Amino acid sequence: MLKLGKIEFISELAQMKKKTRKPSKRKRSIFKVLGIGVLCLFALFLIFVGSVNLGLWGKIPSKKELSSFQYQMASEVFTADSVLIGKYYLYDRQPITFNDFPEHLKHALIAIEDERFYEHNGIDIRSLIRVGFKTILLGDNSSGGGSTLTQQLAKNLYPRKERNKTNIIVDKIKEMIIAKRLEKIFTKDEILTNYLNTVSFGDNTFGIESAALKFFNSRTTDISAPQAATLVGMLKATYGYNPRVFPDKSLGRRNLVLRAMYNNNFISEEQVAQFSQEGLNLDYREFDYNAGIAPYFREEVRKEMLRWIKEQNENNTDYNIYTSGLKIYTTLNYKMQKLAEEVMVDHMSKLQNSFEKSYGKNAPWLKDKNLMQKIAKRTPSYKRLQESGLSHEQIIDSLSKDKKKRTFNSWEGDEEVTASTMDSIQHYTKFLNTGSLAVDPTNGDILVWIGGINFEQYKYDHISQSKRQVGSTFKPIVYTTAVEQGVSPCTYFSAEEIEYDNLKGWSPSNSGSKDEAYLNYSMEEGLSNSINTIAVKVLEKAGIGNVLEMAAAMGIEDKLPNEASIALGTGELKIIDLAQAYTSYANNGKHIKPNLIKSISNHKDSILVEFQSELSKKSAFSKETGQIMIEMMKSTINDGTASRLRTTYGLKNDIAGKTGTTQNNKDAWFVALTPKLVHITWVGLDQHEIGFSNTSIGQGANAALPLFGLWMKELNKDKDFYNYTKPNFPNPSSSVLESLNCDPVKRDGFFKRLFKNPNKKKSKKFNG
Repeated sequence: MLKLGKIEFISELAQMKKKTRKPSKRKRSIFKVLGIGVLCLFALFLIFVGSVNLGLWGKIPSKKELSSFQYQMASEVFTADSVLIGKYYLYDRQPITFNDFPEHLKHALIAIEDERFYEHNGIDIRSLIRVGFKTILLGDNSSGGGSTLTQQLAKNLYPRKERNKTNIIVDKIKEMIIAKRLEKIFTKDEILTNYLNTVSFGDNTFGIESAALKFFNSRTTDISAPQAATLVGMLKATYGYNPRVFPDKSLGRRNLVLRAMYNNNFISEEQVAQFSQEGLNLDYREFDYNAGIAPYFREEVRKEMLRWIKEQNENNTDYNIYTSGLKIYTTLNYKMQKLAEEVMVDHMSKLQNSFEKSYGKNAPWLKDKNLMQKIAKRTPSYKRLQESGLSHEQIIDSLSKDKKKRTFNSWEGDEEVTASTMDSIQHYTKFLNTGSLAVDPTNGDILVWIGGINFEQYKYDHISQSKRQVGSTFKPIVYTTAVEQGVSPCTYFSAEEIEYDNLKGWSPSNSGSKDEAYLNYSMEEGLSNSINTIAVKVLEKAGIGNVLEMAAAMGIEDKLPNEASIALGTGELKIIDLAQAYTSYANNGKHIKPNLIKSISNHKDSILVEFQSELSKKSAFSKETGQIMIEMMKSTINDGTASRLRTTYGLKNDIAGKTGTTQNNKDAWFVALTPKLVHITWVGLDQHEIGFSNTSIGQGANAALPLFGLWMKELNKDKDFYNYTKPNFPNPSSSVLESLNCDPVKRDGFFKRLFKNPNKKKSKKFNG
């Protein structure tokens, strides 16, 4: 029985072994199939990687191409005192060197983005496995992408074009291949440098230097550890962690970066606590083409640069203002410009208010529909509708009805309104505009340039583009010619009005009383009080031809009218050309061309070219004539039409100058001349059809002179400007003083007054 049981047990055991052998074979078969499948997939993957490497999915840059890549770099514009005021770019980027990166910046980047940066060879296998495990098996999408800084550099250099899943896989493999090549070409420090110079911080800002300037108004080398952590923190999501848009989220991300720096032994626990308590402390500064300081000047520099680049590229260079990273060092004085812009806003806002009140409800932009339609014809909107075949009436009707939300700018602030194009034309037509220029006559450096009141709204530059009648600011050139022709400064001229028979009865008049007809003025008094009738008589003595030659010799290249009205400034000139002429008075008759740019360097700060203005070779007038004219123009400041510089603004500087007001009060001018400054201001409306409502508001002494008076008053407070505010003109010679030593006014004798009728104009022939 027992033996039989034993035999049965052995038999059953054998049967069980037979049964277990069959599933074992099946499993081996499955594993075999799976293994072959995995091998096949791996082989296919290798083939796929190989095809990507061969460029079948798009070209991959070679080592040679990678070793010679160049950034597209923004060109920078600096003032004479080395303040960055603007950039020209397609991508806002300024590359810097590895030595410019503070240690805490490098530590922040490595701690949060690539802890094993100095250990891997471009691909971090451990990181890839971690990301794959968490993302695929655990479904944790917050685990990151596993890309190294080298891979991210590859993506920065060769951005992805497609966003579908297939292309993402291809792009990832491409970036790994490029990363491996980059690691063989560059050192780790060079890779870090290239990464920080190419990475995007959003808002069309590329590279750490541009980001530091934009968000903290600081160079990279000067940013603090918390600031570095803020910028590095943005890299995960440039919009989502933008400190300007989402300060709270940015602050949280910054503190996470600081914690990562601690975890990697870059900073201490105490530093984490200290830095985390700090606010973001943003000093946001966007280099907007339309905004910022000196926009009209920057635009003129851009035009000048394009001309220079065109000349250079004809000689086998390849400069580009938007991509070559040029550094443009200008003549502009930052503090002077800033003060001038502040003064402009203060004065123009008040003047605008007075201007509108003076017209009241009878303002031409409110009452004159024909004028508004005439102005509308000049707009792009009108011209587009005209090209489509609409009649004038249809166009005006369309421009009057197309009401939509618009932003109306004003000195009080921007206002959102629902308005038509005609409403917009009416609103902007009423605004006074200005041009203001300061030049150092000793070297031609342009120190201040204000081309208008608002560059975004009014692109037209009233310094380099606008030509306006210059009014009485041209009279000094007439008087200079007369003195140079031998007319004594003590020659007396009657203020009596004359009707010139051979000039179609033209009869220039004065703004004074009829009693002026009995008065005779010396040249100095006639100029300082800007008496029109005397200016024409001085022109007769000087000769129109001689005056035109003098103007050309003083640097005025534009053609001027060959007629008697030139004595009253009917010629149209640009501010910059008038400034060039006035530099002659500070340089013994030699003019100097105003200059915008001192030098241009490449992105490595190697100087490419330097610019220097030179005095004209020939003097337009003698030294003695120049001294006489300066003394005459000093009288304009001390006792004449510009005396409010002394009385209202309290200026004690040595100043000569001339006011100007054109016919119908359309243009207000003031020219100030010191040994170190030629300052010219113009105020008026862009639409020539509209002028000031009356002379008291529109005269140069009221509308234009304050822009200089207020500015000079501010300069006098700052010892940094003593070089410009303290100098005095050289003492005139004894012969010059003697030539000016006469009574300013002589009154007609009794019998001459008896037989002269001040209400009746004398007729004669103009002989000039």
